[in-house]
Amino acid sequence: MSAGASEHPPPAAGRGFVRRIGPFQATALNMSQMCGIGPFVTIPLMVAAFGGPQAVVGFVAGALLALCDGLVWAELSAAMPGSGGSYVYLRQAFQYRTGRLMPFLFVWTAMLFIPVGMSTGIVGFVQYLGYLAPGMGQTTGDLVGLGVIALVVALLWRGIEHIARITAVMWVVMVASVGCVVVASLTHFDADMAFTYPAGAFEVTGHHFWTGFAGGLTIGVYDYLGYNTAAYLGAEVKDPGRTLPRAIVFSILGIMTVYLLLQIGTLGVIDWHRMTDPDDVASTSVASAVLEETWGEGAADTVTVLILVTAFASVFAGLLGGSRVPYDAARDRVFFRPYGRLHPRHRFPVLGLTTMGAVTSAGFLLGRHTDLATLIQLLTAVMVLVQALAQILALTVLRRRRPALRRPYRMWLYPLPSLVALVGWLVIYGYANENSPGRHPIEWSLAWVALGCVAFLVWARREKVWPFGPKEIREDFPDDGPADGSDDGSGDGRAAGGGPAPGEPEPEP
Repeated sequence: MSAGASEHPPPAAGRGFVRRIGPFQATALNMSQMCGIGPFVTIPLMVAAFGGPQAVVGFVAGALLALCDGLVWAELSAAMPGSGGSYVYLRQAFQYRTGRLMPFLFVWTAMLFIPVGMSTGIVGFVQYLGYLAPGMGQTTGDLVGLGVIALVVALLWRGIEHIARITAVMWVVMVASVGCVVVASLTHFDADMAFTYPAGAFEVTGHHFWTGFAGGLTIGVYDYLGYNTAAYLGAEVKDPGRTLPRAIVFSILGIMTVYLLLQIGTLGVIDWHRMTDPDDVASTSVASAVLEETWGEGAADTVTVLILVTAFASVFAGLLGGSRVPYDAARDRVFFRPYGRLHPRHRFPVLGLTTMGAVTSAGFLLGRHTDLATLIQLLTAVMVLVQALAQILALTVLRRRRPALRRPYRMWLYPLPSLVALVGWLVIYGYANENSPGRHPIEWSLAWVALGCVAFLVWARREKVWPFGPKEIREDFPDDGPADGSDDGSGDGRAAGGGPAPGEPEPEP
């Protein structure tokens, strides 16, 4: 099955990525991206979806889906630690039947859903800033959000060793902001308020419960998104075979604990009816309302500033990982070639970063004129098809086609977690359309994928590859190699013992 036994020669000095991200930085990167502004703006949305304090079920369900899907990421990223995350896994799994179609579609879609996800963080940033500046108008808020995005791009315009240090500092701020809200809520906690549920709250035989559950699952998994951030930087992670699975699992378990404390603590301070009242500050800035209720306005202002820094850190981490996605594709001639160029000094993908920044800006402006729940549904609908579902299938394909692939980590209880993840993503996908009357996220996601297929056919004809030319089978990651799952040490995301050089076709097995 292996395409070849000869090792690729390492690239010239200074041409590839450098492995500088250790276990702590990888976990901090994931957690910073996962937490961000998410729980601070979605707790009221979760309460509205369930219709009461039983909304905590949504965060538990989201954690279960994130953990099951995270185990898919853990196995794939440990075995194939390349730049671009899902792009690498889909390229390796589906090349035998559909050539470069799936990796092309992933990059095509990721250039939309990753920055749209970041735009929700900026929307939340401006939303909380409104607590400190209640007189801020629409235009001022738009300009502030665009300025924050520009600042994120400017900070990412540097080497990965500096970014790792910035990420660690932001992680500390994130822990401080969350910790303050949790401690404040627990010191003034009212158990009756938190655990008194409306009649019929847990009637699982009713349609209302399952509609709320699907909505809560959508919001919950949105809050956990980001557990895969370090996997996008696989070519820059030290000892990736061990570091990436641990960073994924630890970050999910850590953030689950944080979210449960936040949700329960908040419900023990703020009456849940206030969170569903659009005229109440608790519906837009619930964490600030908690601090104001418990420790006073001064503490609320201080913690709101920390929450703003946390939101900034989330967008920072997301654009850092997302900007690497088109790099590997362009280097393999599966995306526009200019995306394969690195900054000559700082070694980061210039065009990937600037494009992601531009799309984030557009998504932010769109989100300012819709509602956050709609933006979340559109984001998940687009992401589910070409990443979540395709990647679960990729894991199964690789298990069958390459059973001897070096796997430093294997999914626990395979295939049960991947099946649970599959069902969860299908529920979310179906809910997005059912509860978005007039907006039709499923139709939009299918239209975007169809447009990507057309673009692929145009590109494939020009490049003379499948279906207009031969398939190129390249098994870049070895069946045997270093026990830690790392590559040949060159830092370019390729493992020794891979297949033929780019552009050199090989007969399909």
